[in-house]
Amino acid sequence: MHFDSLPGWLRWQESLHPLAIDLGLERVAAVYDALNPKHLKPLTITVAGTNGKGSCVAYLEAFYKAQGYRVGAYTSPHILRYNERIKINGEPVADGLICAAFTRIEAVRDGHSLSYFEFGTLAALDIFWRSGLDIQILEVGLGGRLDAVNIVDPDAAIVTSIGIDHVYWLGDTRESIGREKAGIFRTDTPAIVSDLDPPASVIATAQERDALLYCLNQQFYYRKQAQHWDWHAEDRQLNGLPEPALQGEHQYRNASAAILATQLLSERLPVSADAICEGLTHVRLAGRFQQIPGDIPIILDVGHNPEAVKTLVDYLHDNYNGRTVHAVFSMMKDKDIAGVLAIMAPVVHAWYFAPLANHRAITEAAMREIFLQSPASKVSFGHTGFKDAFAAAKSQAHPNDVLLVFGSFFLVSDCLHEFEKSELTT
Repeated sequence: MHFDSLPGWLRWQESLHPLAIDLGLERVAAVYDALNPKHLKPLTITVAGTNGKGSCVAYLEAFYKAQGYRVGAYTSPHILRYNERIKINGEPVADGLICAAFTRIEAVRDGHSLSYFEFGTLAALDIFWRSGLDIQILEVGLGGRLDAVNIVDPDAAIVTSIGIDHVYWLGDTRESIGREKAGIFRTDTPAIVSDLDPPASVIATAQERDALLYCLNQQFYYRKQAQHWDWHAEDRQLNGLPEPALQGEHQYRNASAAILATQLLSERLPVSADAICEGLTHVRLAGRFQQIPGDIPIILDVGHNPEAVKTLVDYLHDNYNGRTVHAVFSMMKDKDIAGVLAIMAPVVHAWYFAPLANHRAITEAAMREIFLQSPASKVSFGHTGFKDAFAAAKSQAHPNDVLLVFGSFFLVSDCLHEFEKSELTT
């Protein structure tokens, strides 16, 4: 199979495998063995966790880029364009590179059925090892142990926070989810955990695998000062660090884990204190507390589980306390929607449901039922999509109010696409 365009490849991949998510390494590993028999790869850091993965990858990418290394970053999902998933030196790779990788994958697939995500993972790994990179940073898509990213042995592994999400695939307790996330740990390899209260299963898995375990507040630490912060781990110490450009208390934890990874791998790729400071100052991450300034500021956030929206509530309290918040909102139907509404209800004054054109998204009828049981107050239904819901919210907002768009990557994507087309902020 061969296509002349990236959209053509992606449409075909969406129909190739019967399941959108099919955890397991046998199929994808078989294709990887044929695609890259010697398993050639640059230095590798793999990042898993319920929340904080994207931020941690962004910090690592910023640190190594600031040091002058060639760095690849694989993340998912994308917000605007598929190419965002595969970046080199902070820039999405071109369509042609991805199509060439897909062609090579298809040439060796030998009848193995691959999911959309597995195709993308193999493409990223193929592009990265062929591009002469110094380091690749791989974000786990879902779980860890059985995620396609786990076909590659990392030189350091990071597990960020552990929360309840993707229960159909990972289980409905932090212990079961933690064991899946910790499946990226390897023997005699740094296993970095930035969750303040990690499940016992994470620690047990690290010990079972004889990984080199580093836990926040046990083997590495941070301390906030008035205008800066300090970090230390065993014989390593960095003082007077600038505040992370990504906002929220949790970002100190994510940044701390990323700093530790650079220090533990410093014999192979040294990273200076200056590069870390530059990375902290210039790091960017679309869709997480993303702000569009104006008389009525707009905040975009992809948070879609209780843990993520708790940090969103803290952010709103710290930065917009006392302001009226109008929330344009939607979620996937497999999420803890009632839990999210309960957490957000105290800070949101009016809700505007935006239906999504995605088979995994909650329907308006189902959302109405959830809202009937929630503590949320004023709710607006009947909108045709994001653009209509956003217009309704904006029409009711006054100067100094806040427009919040949150709950799903797909919703934030719809929002940014509309900004590109019609400049909704004007």
